[in-house]
Formats: sequence, C-alpha cells, structure tokens
Amino acid sequence: MSLELKEISDFLKQHHPFDLLPDDVINALPKRLTARYFRKGTKVLSPEQQCLHLHIIRTGGTETRDPDGQLLARLGEGECFGVRAMFRNGKAANNITMLEDSLVYLLPEKDFHDLAGKYPQFNYFFEQMGGARLRSGMQLLEKRDDDQLKLMSIRVSDLIARDLVSIDIGASILEAGKLMSAERVSCLLITQNGDKVAGIMTDRDLRNRVVAEARSFDEPVTNIMTPNPISIGPDDYAFDALLTMTRHNVRHLPVMKDGKAIGMITTNNLLARQSLSAVHMVGRIRKMTRPADMAKVIAQVPELLSNLIEAGATSRNAGHIVTTLSDAATSRLLQLAEEKFGPPPVPYVWMAGGSQGRQEQTALSDQDNCLILDDAYDPDQHGDYFKSLADYVCDGLDTVGYVYCPGEMMAKTAEWRQPVRVWQQYFNKWIEQPEPKALMLCSVWFDLRVIHGTRAIFEDLHRMIVTKAKGNRIFLAYMVGNALTHHVPLGFFKNFVMIRGGEHDRTLDMKHNGVVPIVDIARIHALANGIDVVNTYERLEAAMAFPSISKQGASDLLDAFEFISITRLKHQVRQIRDGDRPDNFLHPESLSAFERTHLKDAFSVIKNLQAALESAFGKSGT
Repeated sequence: MSLELKEISDFLKQHHPFDLLPDDVINALPKRLTARYFRKGTKVLSPEQQCLHLHIIRTGGTETRDPDGQLLARLGEGECFGVRAMFRNGKAANNITMLEDSLVYLLPEKDFHDLAGKYPQFNYFFEQMGGARLRSGMQLLEKRDDDQLKLMSIRVSDLIARDLVSIDIGASILEAGKLMSAERVSCLLITQNGDKVAGIMTDRDLRNRVVAEARSFDEPVTNIMTPNPISIGPDDYAFDALLTMTRHNVRHLPVMKDGKAIGMITTNNLLARQSLSAVHMVGRIRKMTRPADMAKVIAQVPELLSNLIEAGATSRNAGHIVTTLSDAATSRLLQLAEEKFGPPPVPYVWMAGGSQGRQEQTALSDQDNCLILDDAYDPDQHGDYFKSLADYVCDGLDTVGYVYCPGEMMAKTAEWRQPVRVWQQYFNKWIEQPEPKALMLCSVWFDLRVIHGTRAIFEDLHRMIVTKAKGNRIFLAYMVGNALTHHVPLGFFKNFVMIRGGEHDRTLDMKHNGVVPIVDIARIHALANGIDVVNTYERLEAAMAFPSISKQGASDLLDAFEFISITRLKHQVRQIRDGDRPDNFLHPESLSAFERTHLKDAFSVIKNLQAALESAFGKSGT
C-alpha cells in the first residue's frame, strides 16, 4: 500500500463507524474513494438532486438545511453527508453547502450498500441518525441483570400474585383463622361496609396476640388486628415497597388504589426476586445513633454505585437508589435530633433541594436542604430549638459524608429556616423580580421534596408556587435566559469544545455542560405547565402532554439525559476503581469512538431543544 493510501486508511480508522470494519476491508477502501475539493459557499447537494456517493469530510465543514431553509446540522472532519440519499434511491433530501474550503472523499453508492449489507454495525450507524441513533445505541449498551435493578423496574401491581383474601369486621378470631388456613395465606384484610379497609390481621398476630396471651378464639377479630395499616400504591416500585416494609418493620402491605384495596404483597414476593444490599444499608442507618457510624455505611456508596453501573443500571435507577441512602441518613438524624432536643414546639417539614430533591444524586453530592416551619413559629420562643435541630442535622450530614453546600443553602443558615409566610414572600419575589441571584436560587429551591415532618405544610406552599409560576411568561423568559448560559461543549462542526488550561485541561464538564442544561430545560417546561413533580425524567415525561415541547423532542431529551448521565457515572466509577476522588471532568479520549459519536448526538439534542426553548418562551436577562 502506498503512503498516500495508508494515510487515508489511517484517517478512516480514526472515525466511526469505519473503525468497526475489519482491517483488510478498511485497508482496501481507499482505492474505492475519489477525492474532491469544494470551495467555500459551494452548494454540493439540493433536494431531489442525484447523489450516487457517500461523502466523507476529510477537511473543512458543511451546513445542512431542509427544503424550507431550517438549519439541520453542521458537520466537520470525519463526518458524512449524502446518507439519506443512499437510502432513497440516490435522491438527495436536503441542501448541503460548504462552509469553508473542503476536501471530501466520495464512496460509490454500490460500495456503501455492499458494506452495509455485510457489516451490521456499519448499516446500523447510518440507518439511524440523531435522537433515534442515540436511542438505539443506548439499547445496545443496556444490560440489566442485577436483582436490585429488577426491583427498580418492577411495579407493585406486578407483584400481586393472587386475589385479595378479606373478612368482614364482624368476624371472630376463629372464623378469621379458619379462612386463613383454607386460603393458605399469611394475612387477612379486615373490611367494613363492603370494601373499606378497617385493618389487617397476620399469622404473627395469631401467634403473639392470641396464643401467647391465651385469648378466646371467640373474641372479635378487631381485638387483635392492626387498624389503618400502612399501604402502597400499585404504580410504586417494588424497591420502594421493600423500603417501606423495612422502615415500619412489617411483612405485609395492602395495595390501595382510589381508596380501595386491590391486593396484598408480602416480603416473600420481594425476597424471591432480589438481593438486599441498598435496602440493608438503609436498614442499618435507621438503627444507628451516631453520625460517625452512619459515615461507615455511606462510605460504601461509591462501591454500591460501581456495582450498580457494572450490573447495567440506568442513571435513573442509580440516582434513585443512591438518593434513598441520603434520605435515610437525613431522616435518622432528624429523629435523633428530636430525641435530643425534645418534640418540636410547632410543626415543621424538612425539605431536600437540588439533586437530592430530584432523586438524582451521584457519588459526589453536597447538601441542599431547608426547613419550612408552621406559621405559628415565633422566633423568640422557638428560634433556638430549630437552630439547634438544623445545626445537629447539617453537621451530622457533613460527618456522614454529605459536605456543606458551598453556597450555604442549608437549614443551618437562618435565611433557609423560615415559616411558611416568609417562604411565600421569597417565592413571590423570585418570580416577580427574577434577578440573577433569584434565578440561581430557583435552580435549587424549585426542586424541593419532603424528607421528614408535616407534609401538609409544604403542600400548601407548593400549590402557590406552581400556580404563580405557571404561564408567567416574563419569569419564564428570564429562566430561559439563565438556562441558556449553560452551553453544551459542541463546536460549530460538531467537534468537542474542551476546557483549556488549569486543573481540568482538555476535559468536558459533564455536569454543568451536560446534565445541568437538561435539568434546566425540564424545570422550565414543568413550571410553565403547572407540573408538580421534580425528578427530571418525570418532568419530561409529563411535559409530553403539553404543546410547549414536542413528544419527539421530549423523548430525544430523555435519551440524551440518560446517555450523558450514565457516561458521567461510568467516569466516576472508573475513578473510584483507580482510587481517585470522583469528579465530573471527562477526557473524551477515555471514550470509545462509538461513545464519542453518541455523546455528540446527545449534545446536539440539547442544542436543538435549547433553541426550541427560546422560541417557545423568549429569552430575557442575558
């Protein structure tokens, strides 16, 4: 092979999907190519123009616009155009114009189809573009066989194994016992007025409350049942059911829908399906009395995350499971604080914000939390109590491993430990006067989730926030302006724009330039449409029902979020295995050519949806 042909072959081997071809095939390919130079501004293809070659850009760049002039893509070195023509009988679909003087290799149509017919990976790459290609790529990467992940993918309704067995509230213990024996069940639901749940009776009740206490079998079943049993919904995950059982030390959970029992699940349903590591970690935390002991459990989070990712976890599953541990530590510290300082003088609710609020934590998370107090709160009478409680919990979380928020957005800061009326003033001001600092605060405090306390305190405030933000176009335009300050690291020709200089030289910031832009987009669509969930996946899924974002756009953004998030988590897992502290700064060279291509696709999706966001809501403040 001549040096010139070898140089072309080496070029192709550096670019996807040619890098997937066997060496003998790719070494023979340069002889099939024709080189052409195009001057800047040359229109190479027009709609319906005959196109009998795949065009591979060696140097320079192109711009693709649809027949209506809408910009579709800008391509650079190593990328291809004329692809659609290859799949529509050699007829070009769009306008392709050279943005600068360019050298392009032309691969004949027959050779293209020969390669696509022989090599599925080559065909797969070109058959699907953009969001569809990203989606299929992710499906190829998915492989889930971990028991915990199965629990995250199974709904409670899928665990209901048989028809519900119940007995009327007027029955005796003897009648209830006979029914349990006949039906071969370990618990009975006690009902009244037909299908209204009054309580639950288990085999443990028969053992501990009847036999051990020598009760008469003729006593009413109500004497030994547990009234108003803890229940779960059919759409909850099996993982959450197991957590609920562990938290309340129960082995049976009625499944309730619209106020009626539709089934029963037991620990046996769950134990048959999974191993318990994350749930056991939560269980251990709930029994501990010292933050230093909890820190030993939380120190295992990187290993847990590593196991989850190796088992094929989605970032959605991993975020939910990892956040469950910080929720458990927070709840336990609040219980200990109430034991130490006494019962709260007025009702309160402890809220998590930011990534914990959205249930999207990783191996690298700090604190974002606040206290919302009942309006009966009096600073002179109650201030010291709640300051002590907040200091105890925030200091404890820091000891456990969730470091202080650099911006002091924590309940230990007096500003974020206020009664409902003050929080109403805060949100009113942020929405009516969206200054830069207010927009920064919105990114944390618009993602609040209840962790502990009187939920009703937040529900009223939340309704006010959702109602006030919905349809407030001036506020939303400022939110858009703030969101668009987070640029995706993709250049004019779809090349990566990396950090230059400093500690993170030649890396991509996967958090601030990948995850955060999508979180921002999802939050704006949620606020604009009155959507009250805060998880980014759930916000985008809910937004599909509204015209502010297309279903296809939301679907592509969900895939982009998953791909960027899982790439970030895999990067952190690699650092954990190497004994390094996990961070968000990724060297693109650490990815395969396949992964780099799909990462560019994901960034392109964000760019397109950011442009659509500005079109839908306008842009102010920048």
